[in-house]
Amino acid sequence: MAEDRNAIGIDLGTTHSCVAVWQADHVEILVNGQGNRTTRSYVTFTDTNRLVGDEAFNQAVRFPANSVFDAKRLIGRRFSEMSVRSDIKCWPFKVIEGPEDKPMIVIRHRGEEKRFAAEDISSMVLAKMREIAENFLCSNISVINAVITVPSYFNDAQRQATIKAGELAGLNVLRILNEPTAAAIAYGIDKKAGRHKRNVMIFDWGGGTLDVSLLTIGNGVFEVKATAGDTHLGGEDLDNRLVNYCVQEFKKKYRVDIGGNSKALRRAKTECENAKKALSHSFESSIVIDCWYQGEDFYTTFTRDEFEQMNMDIFHKCMEPVKKCLEDAKMDISDVDDVVLVGGSSRIPKVQELLQEVFKGKELCRNINPDEAVAYGAAVQAAVLTGNVTGKLEDFTLLEVTPLSLGLETMEHNSSKFYMNVVIPRNSRIPVRLKTNVTTVYDNQDAVEFPIYEGESKIAKNNNFLGKFSLEGIPPAPKGVPSFAVYFDIDANGVLSVSAEDRSTGQKEEITITGDTRKRF
Repeated sequence: MAEDRNAIGIDLGTTHSCVAVWQADHVEILVNGQGNRTTRSYVTFTDTNRLVGDEAFNQAVRFPANSVFDAKRLIGRRFSEMSVRSDIKCWPFKVIEGPEDKPMIVIRHRGEEKRFAAEDISSMVLAKMREIAENFLCSNISVINAVITVPSYFNDAQRQATIKAGELAGLNVLRILNEPTAAAIAYGIDKKAGRHKRNVMIFDWGGGTLDVSLLTIGNGVFEVKATAGDTHLGGEDLDNRLVNYCVQEFKKKYRVDIGGNSKALRRAKTECENAKKALSHSFESSIVIDCWYQGEDFYTTFTRDEFEQMNMDIFHKCMEPVKKCLEDAKMDISDVDDVVLVGGSSRIPKVQELLQEVFKGKELCRNINPDEAVAYGAAVQAAVLTGNVTGKLEDFTLLEVTPLSLGLETMEHNSSKFYMNVVIPRNSRIPVRLKTNVTTVYDNQDAVEFPIYEGESKIAKNNNFLGKFSLEGIPPAPKGVPSFAVYFDIDANGVLSVSAEDRSTGQKEEITITGDTRKRF
């Protein structure tokens, strides 16, 4: 029983991670060996050691090509995706195309070249979180239960890869929880919104992703109404723009392009990140890099106005999921009682200003720690899933939704065109089981294939392919006569199963989507 009760919540972030546990009717945010409540999501390979967390970040300047970060921006993605190709240009470490279009991180360690998938790097960060928890809990069990958070708009491949990372880290992943939902739990668990329901929007903008969710909270029930976001929009994009600006300014002055120098880029990234943070509470900040390249120093000053102008398109892009979330939830801005800020990037004054404009001047809620709220909520959910529901958690209920539409590629009637036949629309409450009916498209067709996709495009092939299966041995019949019932089933963990039945013969086939499903086809 002791093992079951030691369930932890982990916010696996792009730039920082955080771990928490529910004890004695409250959440404890756990500190790492350096005394920090959040830990850098970095892994650095030195000549002799592998460092993880804050230690790894501190050595990143010395070993830039061997210091890996932003693994969350790679996890579950394909090498051929535009976002991956764009990010590679900004990273000092090497990323190549691996088997099955999988991006592989390449480093040199102890004289050998080694390759890692993003989930391998994430598993090292998660193992660090586990170590922090074990030190706090004074335990060293073989497997520890955990709830791990992900952006609400992560697709199936990204979620499955995160589960795999957890398992590699020796964690029993109880649940993959959406980050804005976790933040809403942190916001509402003490208040329980009184006895009156409140509509709460969570605006969660971190280092690599943006999530927006609308929930109704009341009487201990947390009901997600809608979610939206961008899995490739975060504070890192702001850092990269500042770095690119500095590289171009250095090039103008000294006629030297240092864009391919990993050590120079690493030093610039650290200074630019510090300048960005400073501009959230100051109107001016300087970037100073001594002996940046070939003995030449670099110095520039940024005002907050200049920083905002440089990134205005990104700030406006952040408002799009807000409007989409309101639309999907069928809510007016006047229906929203609270707008809660989460994630380090939500501290940026211009973002807060634009949010207030959207909500007609409504005061934003800043009374939860934006760096710790997600881990806090994950710890609450971990406690509930392991039966630790005393005190404040006695009436706790979470009602989640699926972030992306799920369906089949189907041929239009009397046409050769294929389209996305949506079976489960986005923002459907889970668990859920829904059905569609399909038929044959030509006479005496003896087999039917069922390709499964997730996404919002009307053209199935523009969406994310999940897997496929088929029914064979169909009795001869004119096209349109056979009838097949196709069921889509999502459980509480967000795991999708799809089955099909030939109504005339009773023959059935099914598939459960896993991280390896796509590889089989």
